[in-house]
Amino acid sequence: MGRKVHPKAIRMGINRTWDSMWYASKKDFPKLLQEDLMIKEKVSKIMNDAGLDSVQVKRGINKIEVIAFVARPGVAIGRGGEGIDALQKELRRLTQSAVELKVREVNKADLSARIVARTIADGIERRQPSKFLVLNAKEKVMQAGAKGLRIWVSGRINNASQARTVKVSEGSVPAQTLKADVDYASEIAQTADAGLMGVKVWIYRGDKTEVDRED
Repeated sequence: MGRKVHPKAIRMGINRTWDSMWYASKKDFPKLLQEDLMIKEKVSKIMNDAGLDSVQVKRGINKIEVIAFVARPGVAIGRGGEGIDALQKELRRLTQSAVELKVREVNKADLSARIVARTIADGIERRQPSKFLVLNAKEKVMQAGAKGLRIWVSGRINNASQARTVKVSEGSVPAQTLKADVDYASEIAQTADAGLMGVKVWIYRGDKTEVDRED
């Protein structure tokens, strides 16, 4: 039986850090963890069309700072900042705390595994051919400067009676090299005819031994 380790979890402290950065006592930890999950779920739902890459949560003494990294900041912010103001008020209502929401742009969206996986999943939900979506994504990712790529699409592809997995790869994706900067994401496509389909994306962006920190 194979033993799988999450590509991001195994590299924590080497070239990755946690998306939630705070400290709490044992008594308060469950409550704050649940708040973090609610915050990320709400931001992911609202900013899905903006090409969401990740959500970071930083907690101070009396304030929660939420940073959303998106491919299209204009869509996330909205006209005159209406979108971000409405979401910030909703997060304050959920947490009953002062929340400051910031939107940052992703430099290279084609090198983000989550954005690529969500793009493929959205295309599948619009009934576009999964093979075309995967090959198109592979071409864009490699042109953006990736060292390697792996995409898996699982489910009843093309409304087949039996589920299967389509695997596409290009270059190399080191699984056990800790200094390798491997971005990973999984998304679910909800289709009307074929049920749920899973999309997994691994992107190898070269070697890195330092953690990118946001000030």
